[in-house]
Amino acid sequence: MKIATWNVNSLKVRLPHLLDWLAAESPDVVCLQELKLEDKAFPVEELAAAGYKAVFSGQKTYNGVAILSKLDARDVQIGIPGLEDEQRRIIAATVDGVRVICGYFVNGQAVGSEKFAYKMSWLAALTAWVREELQQHPQLVLTGDFNIAPEARDAHPDWKDEIHVSEPERAAFRALLALGLSDAFRLFEQPEKIYSWWDYRMMAFRRNFGLRIDHILISAPLLPQALRCWVDKAPRKLERPSDHAPVIVELKRTV
Repeated sequence: MKIATWNVNSLKVRLPHLLDWLAAESPDVVCLQELKLEDKAFPVEELAAAGYKAVFSGQKTYNGVAILSKLDARDVQIGIPGLEDEQRRIIAATVDGVRVICGYFVNGQAVGSEKFAYKMSWLAALTAWVREELQQHPQLVLTGDFNIAPEARDAHPDWKDEIHVSEPERAAFRALLALGLSDAFRLFEQPEKIYSWWDYRMMAFRRNFGLRIDHILISAPLLPQALRCWVDKAPRKLERPSDHAPVIVELKRTV
């Protein structure tokens, strides 16, 4: 079972890339972030023709999340229960017995800003909810664009901006792991300087000046099933790419 996450940074613009990638990689579940379109504009028919069903929560111009799957997605949840938030950042569903949570985490703009305070309160609400979800769904995957590089090795050594690498953000990431989740990417030996996001400016991708901020966290019952996890940089090399690359985990099927 292949589960992927990809911040497409405008589904309308990146749809051709996505369809080609789905045909090439054939993931079972794909979590998308930054759709940047309303629900009425979601490409249901195009994705169905590619073999995927979709549940989604869109928003004009900003945010937006979706879960694509070959099998039916059940028990769909949109948003963090109890959190009043107009921003479309969370969608969850159960696919083939695995609870999948897709999140477009708050950027935070700058440490100490109002948007950073929103990020931290949002992360606290998410963590409390994921704790409850784990009690109901032992087989759980939390994935998406976290906007957090959890360790020094997840950021280019010359990264100077505090956002994405600050201690409060990294502590929030560790709090998610403490619920009983593991960073699937770090379960396996990986090359150095592997990132999932590169700015469009300053030839950042060519220079590999990036951050690893797109993650797949898996619960303890799924650990024995994890076969590999990797960043697929190929779509980032295309013309008019997203600034993020897909991240994929492959789990051994138990049935």
